[in-house]
Amino acid sequence: MIVITGAAGFIGSCLASRLYSDDIAPLMLVDDFTVASKKSNFSRFKNATFIERELFPDWLEKNAKSVSFVFHLGARTDTTEFDEKIFDHLNVSYTQKIWNSCSEFSIPLVYASSAATYGAGENGYEDDPAKIPSLKPLNPYGWSKQKVDKWILQQDKTPPRWTGLKFFNVYGPNEYHKGRMASVVFHAFNQIQESGRVKLFRSHRPDYKDGWQLRDFIYVKDIVEVCLFLLKYKTDNGIYNLGSGKARSFYDLATAVFAALGKTPAIDFVDIPADIRDKYQYFTEADMHRLAGQGFSLPFTTLEEGVKDYTLNYLLNKYYY
Repeated sequence: MIVITGAAGFIGSCLASRLYSDDIAPLMLVDDFTVASKKSNFSRFKNATFIERELFPDWLEKNAKSVSFVFHLGARTDTTEFDEKIFDHLNVSYTQKIWNSCSEFSIPLVYASSAATYGAGENGYEDDPAKIPSLKPLNPYGWSKQKVDKWILQQDKTPPRWTGLKFFNVYGPNEYHKGRMASVVFHAFNQIQESGRVKLFRSHRPDYKDGWQLRDFIYVKDIVEVCLFLLKYKTDNGIYNLGSGKARSFYDLATAVFAALGKTPAIDFVDIPADIRDKYQYFTEADMHRLAGQGFSLPFTTLEEGVKDYTLNYLLNKYYY
């Protein structure tokens, strides 16, 4: 069977949906399934096997022979959380347990890293493994992912096939439960529906105009395609960027939502909250050459195409992928 951790979450539930509909293999879905706001992300997977997050590491130790592949996408992803103990448990030690089991029992593994490891981008956004030790994240979440990446690169015993994916700014269906941490597309859509206007962060740096902070936005359906590629084809083991490869402004994103809804843009600017202002990334852009070199050749969805699909086919009716 194929295991997906974080299966009740955003990216994990989208991957589960695709694998479930394609009926590639039986699914073992792992998460904290007691969170009511996530129920619609997984309740339709009637034929899957479910196991609670805290029980899974021991289960894997005892039932490894029944597992053919692990997608470890579960994590605490709140960039405003500053309790390092939470990240050490859910992101660091939990991932290490899964890695060790996959190594011991020769199970292929894909795990989620993050572009948050790049910090302010002072060392660029090239996924060269030699540069990983020098990266300086801006928050405990980013540091938890950095700890895992560095630890993994130091391991002599590894799964037979393994890939770490540094996710950039992912948006798309099934993020309805994420609240403050949902994508700006999600928040922009809701603001337009409520008031006809969108609020974007004001720039607190002289080299960026208000709303023109740049991020690499990637549609969740493209994430799923890359995961399917890694499931089907053998690639070189390593940690890879996963973004669109093209930085776009929040202003571009907001106007794309207005365009999808057939409305004239109306944008206001507000200060970045004080608790994240000194840890805010003004530019991210994934260097995608290494993943392309592994043979992944499907074009990534443009921001305008992805926002239109997400807005019209999911957000308007709160549909799930």
